Amino acid sequence: MGTAMFARVTFYPTLLYNVVMEKVTSRRWYDRIDDHVILGALPFQSMTKKLIEEENIKGVVSMNETYELKIFSNDAEKWREHGVAFLQLATTDIFEAPDQDKLYDGVTFINRFLPHGGKLRGVPEREHEHVGSGTVYVHCKAGRTRSATLVGCYLMMKNGWSPEQAVEHMRSKRAHILLHTKQWQALHIFHSRHLLTHTDTNTDTDTNTDTDL
Repeated sequence: MGTAMFARVTFYPTLLYNVVMEKVTSRRWYDRIDDHVILGALPFQSMTKKLIEEENIKGVVSMNETYELKIFSNDAEKWREHGVAFLQLATTDIFEAPDQDKLYDGVTFINRFLPHGGKLRGVPEREHEHVGSGTVYVHCKAGRTRSATLVGCYLMMKNGWSPEQAVEHMRSKRAHILLHTKQWQALHIFHSRHLLTHTDTNTDTDTNTDTDL
């Protein structure tokens, strides 16, 4: 069985598992990471009003594949009906990390909802489209792996953090996030591309071409 098929077959059982864990443990369905981003599990349609009215949700980033959204969650059209912008960055669950283009697109999307004085320094000004300040809800199925990878990239760009610092902060807010090797690799690649400054040091070397005869 391929990884994509395995993720599809296990989707509903593992979604139910997450519902149960939220009921019987201290896990929350979603957690606020900072003033502008919430990291969470699949937002059920019944949560829409609460998210908009109580959490000031203006944008949603879904890392889910389309089949994961069909029954319980809003799709792009339904979010638009509520005045909420929506971006889907489909990534296979469990075994895959979002690719670098998706991570950058997700960070750029979040940047649209940051206040003018708080725009991300690593995003070019031409991409600083402003649609009004508000909170962005970033989710996958459980809000632990795919979506945590994107939020980690956002935190690195916002605060100039290393991958380890970003993950430590997320764990302080949402202790059950779970990153595997591929997600860590994605964070480190994103950090090296968008945060590290590569400075070429030119050293002038005086070369003595005189020859003692």
